[in-house]
Order: sequence, then C-alpha cells, then structure tokens
Amino acid sequence: MEFRIESDSIGEKRVPKDAYYGVQTLRGANNFNITGLKLNVEFIKSIIQVKKAAAITNEEIGLLKKDISEAIITACNEILEGSFYDDFIIDPIQGGAGTSMNMNANEVIANRSIEILGGEKGNYDIVNPNDHVNMGQSTNDVIPTAGKITALKLMSKVIKKLNELCDAFDKKGEEFKDVIKMGRTQLQDAVPITLGQEFKAYSSVIRRDINRIQKLEEELKILNIGGTAIGTGINADTKYIKRIIPNLCKVTGIELYQAENLIDATQNLDSFSAISGAIKTCAVNLSKIANDLRLMSSGPRTGIGEINLPAMQNGSSIMPGKVNPVIPEVINQIAFNIVGNDVTVNMAVEAGQLELNAFEPVIFYNIFQAVEMLTNGVDTFITNCISGITANRERCSELVNNSVGIVTAICPYIGYRSAARIAKKAIKTGEPVKSILLSEGILKEAQINDLINPLQMIKPGIMGR
Repeated sequence: MEFRIESDSIGEKRVPKDAYYGVQTLRGANNFNITGLKLNVEFIKSIIQVKKAAAITNEEIGLLKKDISEAIITACNEILEGSFYDDFIIDPIQGGAGTSMNMNANEVIANRSIEILGGEKGNYDIVNPNDHVNMGQSTNDVIPTAGKITALKLMSKVIKKLNELCDAFDKKGEEFKDVIKMGRTQLQDAVPITLGQEFKAYSSVIRRDINRIQKLEEELKILNIGGTAIGTGINADTKYIKRIIPNLCKVTGIELYQAENLIDATQNLDSFSAISGAIKTCAVNLSKIANDLRLMSSGPRTGIGEINLPAMQNGSSIMPGKVNPVIPEVINQIAFNIVGNDVTVNMAVEAGQLELNAFEPVIFYNIFQAVEMLTNGVDTFITNCISGITANRERCSELVNNSVGIVTAICPYIGYRSAARIAKKAIKTGEPVKSILLSEGILKEAQINDLINPLQMIKPGIMGR
C-alpha cells in the first residue's frame, strides 16, 4: 500500500494514498475501535446535507469562492448518491463530542473536492477540511443538527410501520368481533370479552404511541446550527446564521427551525431524552401485546389455546413438531434492548456539563439503534405474526361456558356474597354455574339464560334491565 504524509496539530501521520479521509479521521479510527461498527448511513447522509447547506450559504454571502463551493456541493451530492461510504471509518461511539465523525466528513468532502478541481488528495491548500468545508460551523452544532435530522428520517419510517400495525390489528378486530372468549385479570378468569375487542385495544394503544412520537417530532425540528462552539455563533457570519436553516430545509426536504436560544440548544439535549422515552414506551406496549399473544396461543393442547400463531420455524432440535412463538419472543427481546438504550440515553443527556454535552455519540448510537430495531421488529410482527393469526372459536366458547367468571352477571340480583358462594362451589365441584343456580332454585332457567348471556356481558349495562 502506498501512503501520503499528512499533519495536524498532534504531528505527522501516514494516510493510505487512495483514502479520501485524512489524518484527523485516522487518529479517531485508531483511538475509538469500540463497537466495530460504522456510522449509521442515514447519519452520514444527514452530516453531508449539513455540509452541503453550509457550502451553499457561504457562497451566497460571499465567503466561499464559487469554484470551491461547487466542488464541495458536487462531492456532497456524490456521497448522498452512495459513493465513498467506505471512507467513513469512525466508530459510532467516540470521545470528543463527535469531532472525529465531523472531521471524517470534512476530510472526505475536501479530498473529493480537491480531485474535482484537478488536485491530488491531501493538498489542502486547494480545499481545506476546516477552513472551507467546516466554514461557519463547529462539531457542536453540526453533529446535534445532523443527529436530529437523522432521528426525524428514521422516525418517519417507524411511524409508517406502526400505522400498518394498527391497520393489521383493526383488521383482526373485525375478523374476530364475534369470537367471545374469557377475559382475564391477574391471569384469572374475569368476565367475557370478544377477541375482536382485544385486538381493537391493541390498535388503540399503538395509535396513542404514534401520536406521542409525532408530537415530539416538532422538538427535533428545532436546531442549534449557527451556534457554532457554544451557541454564541463565534466564527459564523450573521448572514450565514440567518440563511443556513432555509438552505438546510431545501437540502433535506424537511421543515426545520433555528432555536430561539442557541446557547440552550447547544447545552441541553432533553429532546433526545423525550424521544427515547417515547420509543421505549412504544416498545414496552408492543412487548405487553406480544406477551398476550404468547399466553393466548399457549399449548396448543395443554395451554389456553384460544388463538393460533403462524408456524414460522421448528421450535426444537429435540422435540419433533414443537413450534414456538418466535415472533412475539423477538418483540420481547427488542423491547428489553430498547429499555436499555433508553437508560443509556438518559444517563448521557444528564451528563452534559456547562456549555456542551460531550456524549452525543452514544446518545445517537442508542436512539438510532432503538428506532431501527423497532421499525424492523414491527415489520416482522405484521408480516410473520399478526396477519396470520387465527382463532380457535370452539375453544374460546368452551372456556367461557366452563368459567365461573360469568357469575359476575348475577351479582346485581342475588348479591355479591351469594354469587361468591356459588363461584366457590363451582370451582370446588366442577359443576357449571348454571346447574348450581337451577339445582338450588335461586333463579329460573329463563332468568339464567337471560342473565348469563356472554353476548350481553361484553358491553355495559346490568343484565335483564
């Protein structure tokens, strides 16, 4: 391999001759081999979009020569179209508040711009990563801005999938609207409900999650770009500060706003804590639903067995014919992981000091991972589980008819104490509630049939009135 020599304030370093990254990127890559992963592709694109908007703005206000601006913009467009991603070599978790990832972008853009202008990579007299590509910027406003833009992009995908999930739940709700089953509280028989009502409730809670996430999107649209190092805007022209957001809106296609207080927006990352919490809450709700599905499908012979989940793969290497609820299980595991992501995000948000929070890299790593895991998890939940669920109607009816929970309907007529005695007797003897009521002469058969009618017990009101 051939090398070129580059230098920075630390000293000289050999950089692979063909590399578009430079000395500062290489130092960061050597210092932070933490996860073994690369930056999220959407995050790279968002950083590049910030750089493109900055170049456009700096040319507009006369601070960047047209030929240099055009080269930078062309380089940015090439990256946005999929080129040079192999040259983004920085680990997503790093010290320095994201300086390494910011310089990785600056150096790749600069070296490609140098080539466009006819020079050789590493000749920063032509296009300089700091003086030209990073003009009017700081890591401290570029990285949080790019982080928010990335989160908005990823969240639009998860919202789309969550809406599809709600539609799938609603469809099952209609399909199962006449399937009466036993409701349970604390895993014990309660009163009848329809399987359709349960699935409609699943849709309702996820729609609430969608609304919660969408409200928080507005917070993420408020950016600190233009604040540079600590929000005071040092080294950024006042015209640049006014024009950068409109240009960034054009480049990203997203409606964005500049924070009223750039110092606050640079110091505090509470919006990331809020969105992380909303994603966690959604994951927790999905995990609860997954738990319900695992319980209702348990068996199939010796458990509850009210529903059938699609058989997706063999469930055992030793037990022939065993099929496990693997899709609900993976939803559970996604939730466990996202809860951990949220703890990390909150610790990092709290750890900011004075004018900056230096822990944005780990915040973004965990939020991006959480949102993408949730998106992918919901996709498989819809396709490989929810859409293929079927109901065991006879089993549901059998469990309702044999349950003592239906005794609740006669409480208003014979009193709680008498109803409890009958329930206890039914549990002890195995005799149906209806038979006990008849044999003891408590109610007439017509009254019993009227009162203990599951169809009437799935809606408000006192039976027979």
